[in-house]
Amino acid sequence: MEHFTAMPIFVAVVEAGSFSAAAERLGLTKSAVSKRVQQLEAGLNVRLLQRTTRSLSLTEAGERYYDRARAALALANEAEEAAAGLQGRPQGLLRVAAPMAFGRLHLSPLVAEFLRRYPDIQLDLAMDDRMVDLVEGGYDLAVRIGNLPDNRMVARRLAPCRVVVCASPAYLAAHGAPAHPAELVGHNCIHYSYYRGGASWVFSGPDGEIRVPPRGNYQVNNSEARRDALLAGLGICEMPTFIVGADLAAGRLVEVLSAYPLPAHAVHAVYPQRGLPAKARAFIDFLDEKLGGDAPPWDAGLTASPSAERDPI
Repeated sequence: MEHFTAMPIFVAVVEAGSFSAAAERLGLTKSAVSKRVQQLEAGLNVRLLQRTTRSLSLTEAGERYYDRARAALALANEAEEAAAGLQGRPQGLLRVAAPMAFGRLHLSPLVAEFLRRYPDIQLDLAMDDRMVDLVEGGYDLAVRIGNLPDNRMVARRLAPCRVVVCASPAYLAAHGAPAHPAELVGHNCIHYSYYRGGASWVFSGPDGEIRVPPRGNYQVNNSEARRDALLAGLGICEMPTFIVGADLAAGRLVEVLSAYPLPAHAVHAVYPQRGLPAKARAFIDFLDEKLGGDAPPWDAGLTASPSAERDPI
């Protein structure tokens, strides 16, 4: 076990992408970090990293060692947190990243209750629709709705996320309701410019997948702005029900093309595989208590559509 103390240094180098960045994160000198990794390689009698003047990459042996070292450190961190949890409440700075609309509509209203429950936690909630790097940004966790391509992350599903095509009654009265996805070419489609699923809206039909590129005179990178445009009667749009659920229930917006469902997604809490601090676990458990389950609060009063969930997304 003499190499165990070098594991966190090696893992930090891999996750930071360089010796200098890892040294800054660990509070060590670059030479000290480099020396410890060299000692680790010498002790294991194998090269773990390929080094050039401009890049750093894992060898095949390095990939295998990294996966196991990361898992070992995660277990060690969980053991420490379990022991510490017996001695006191979750505490410290908790940095959380979340999408703008979901954060404002569904996380922000819960902050006061969470901090009253855990007064020793200082919450830093960063709301941004861009996909941030949790490790590089120093975040403890993120709430995400979308693809989860990073295998360094652990995901915990909180709730489903229905996506529907909808428009205002006024827009539909003026332009008619499409009966088939192909008819969207004749409508003003409001497009989300951060949409990670590609340039097309993807429907499921009796004959298989139907892709429709949205065409219209307005695109925007904020979903609440899309909702404003829908309510103003500007066009038609695919929207998550966590934004428009109340509008659908009240009749301010109307779902169309329900026979051709869009892929349903899910709301996840994601965090690095290196371990989950007690403060982060407390926040995830709190969100699960308030928002979790197959019938999230934003879908209250809505009729479920036959969409098939893609998980994780």
